[in-house]
This record gives sequence, C-alpha cells and structure tokens, in this order.
Amino acid sequence: MKVRVDDDRCGGHGVCVAVCPDVFALTDDGYAEALVDEVPAELVTAVREAVAGCPEHAVTLG
Repeated sequence: MKVRVDDDRCGGHGVCVAVCPDVFALTDDGYAEALVDEVPAELVTAVREAVAGCPEHAVTLG
C-alpha cells in the first residue's frame, strides 16, 4: 500500500506526524512528507488514522 502527501493541500498541522511518526515527518518548511513509499503492514492502521485525521485531506493511501 502506498502513501502520499499532497504538497498543495498540506497545511502543516502535523496530525499525521503525531499519529504515525514512523511514516511521516515535517520538512524544514513545516509541511508533512512521507518517509516511505510503501507502508509496512504493521503501520497500516496508524496510517489510516493519519489519513482520517488530516484536516486538509492531504494524506492518501492507494
């Protein structure tokens, strides 16, 4: 399963980082980025929580 952060939509709230810091981080500019392309199976639930919690709907799974 792939995870993506839409740079144009990310508002830098950091919800995804708080929920799943093994997959997400904030850049020096304060916006989220995915640290991995493929989500490890043991982190899928946390990434789904990050997707659901993103106020800008910038995080997607596919």
